[in-house]
Amino acid sequence: MKNLKLAGIAILAGGMLLTVANAQKKKGPGILHPDWAPAGGTYAAPMGKLGEKPAEPWSATTQGAAIQGRKANTAKPATITGEILDFSCYLQIGKHGDKHRSCAQKCFTAGQPVGLLADDGTMYMLMEEEHDPRRDGLTDFRKAAIEHASHIMEVSGTLSEHGGYKALYVTGYLKK
Repeated sequence: MKNLKLAGIAILAGGMLLTVANAQKKKGPGILHPDWAPAGGTYAAPMGKLGEKPAEPWSATTQGAAIQGRKANTAKPATITGEILDFSCYLQIGKHGDKHRSCAQKCFTAGQPVGLLADDGTMYMLMEEEHDPRRDGLTDFRKAAIEHASHIMEVSGTLSEHGGYKALYVTGYLKK
């Protein structure tokens, strides 16, 4: 009976350790200046949605843009909730939230990279997915990013990762 109790305690302790380890894995790097509140929405209740979750990871124009017979990199459709922010200002000096909204809008207008900050602090660069239209200026995702700077949004597209970099290629912004 004593061995049975000890085994039960060991199983319970092991389960608790796994729970703590899994929680630490999901923690991420954390948000810089968490007291700087976004201008709209919360991680639990985003202000709105951007992009469309694709049926396939890459569009025909992205697949066709591959060179020398190579395929587009491995990726998957994804939806991520986060704050739309200026990637460069955030990484450089931690700026985000409502206090940085007008600066982010100016930076986006000037061509600075658009980012998405998840609640665990993970950063994603946001770009239009459709390769040729993006290259040729036939998409208007940047307008949506300018409008939603500092808002927490649910963003859908194709998630690609390499070498520690994470990008979400947003679909559905071809100019009409």
